[in-house]
Amino acid sequence: MSRLARIRVLLGVTGGIAAYKAAELTRLLRAEGAEVRVAMTEAATRFVAPLTFQALSGNRVHLQLLDATEESAMDHISLARWAERVLIAPATADFLARLRAGLADDLLTTLCLATRAPLLAAPAMNAAMWDHPATRDNVAALRARGIVLLGPGSGSLACGETGEGRMLEPADIVDRMLQPIVPGPLAGRSVLVSAGPTREPIDPVRFIGNRSSGKMGYAVAEQAARRGARVTLVSGPTALADPAGVEVHRVETAEQMYEAVMERAASRDIYIGAAAVADYTPARPEADKIKKTEAELSIPLTRTRDIIGAVSALPRRPFVVGFAAETRDLQEYALAKLRTKGLDLIAANRVGTPRGGFDSDDNALEVFWDDGGCSLELAPKHEIAGQLMDLIVERLHAKNSAENTR
Repeated sequence: MSRLARIRVLLGVTGGIAAYKAAELTRLLRAEGAEVRVAMTEAATRFVAPLTFQALSGNRVHLQLLDATEESAMDHISLARWAERVLIAPATADFLARLRAGLADDLLTTLCLATRAPLLAAPAMNAAMWDHPATRDNVAALRARGIVLLGPGSGSLACGETGEGRMLEPADIVDRMLQPIVPGPLAGRSVLVSAGPTREPIDPVRFIGNRSSGKMGYAVAEQAARRGARVTLVSGPTALADPAGVEVHRVETAEQMYEAVMERAASRDIYIGAAAVADYTPARPEADKIKKTEAELSIPLTRTRDIIGAVSALPRRPFVVGFAAETRDLQEYALAKLRTKGLDLIAANRVGTPRGGFDSDDNALEVFWDDGGCSLELAPKHEIAGQLMDLIVERLHAKNSAENTR
């Protein structure tokens, strides 16, 4: 059975280069059984002709706020009542700002005010525009109202730059539309996640690394985004695709990860340190490749900086979640890390076993906080990540409630 059978979707197309993707989105929505009507801004018609959407949707395209061809000349009201889902794709920075302000100066903004249907938007813009504080404020306000933001993703942008701001692919948007349309428990919150390994250079061709694949941290980032948070992922070198709807900043060394995390942590509500950061780094990396001439080779190492301890010590600190990967005495080491680093919660997993842990699709966690703990039994990492995020939401709310009663 088609996944969106008989669902009435109003697709709003705004004036960005990603408007061409909306044509494929229209086709996929209809292929999934949805009935689609399209409303375009005037600027959108300069990128894609309305006739394209008329052919793909099987319905005429709506362009004017007051359309004399309609019997009532009140297109925004009839469309608003007809829709069971309103999807804006692409949603430009300008449109998000107008939506946040509650403007009603064209058909699309007006029907967004007039509809009672769930409202979804797929942002698409230049990376600098997405990063601008004004856009961030607009996005946080829209999420707090229950508007679901789908993306953006990261990658090559039409301007020739690379970064976050790329509209999600149409197939990803359709998949996200299948999720329950309710405000997430982290709506309006910002989450910073670090994930993956680090590589500490020995010489230009060799490095000290570890077995981390980044799968657990990536899954945590995606689950945080699904709960409505604005998520930034600081990732070491991995072979993984960027999680949908997550801003990704890639680094290589422990020092680079420290700098990237500390640059952002004070402005975030939650920090989840899921990265397998190297504890030591070569003191003096060689400028040229080391030749295999000596029978033995000694490489002096120095300690790397403690990322999660530094975040926990910030004057304005987020809710801090640590990870611990242990081969023995898991609870003892995890509780010691929880207390010595002043964490709010720690998730510990045993590594070096046949199942779970590094470079596996499955995991099991022992989770601890000051006055409690629980076990998350072996399951696929995306499921474990969802359970962990639910625990983090629960503990964050408990901490906030306790502070508010003091």
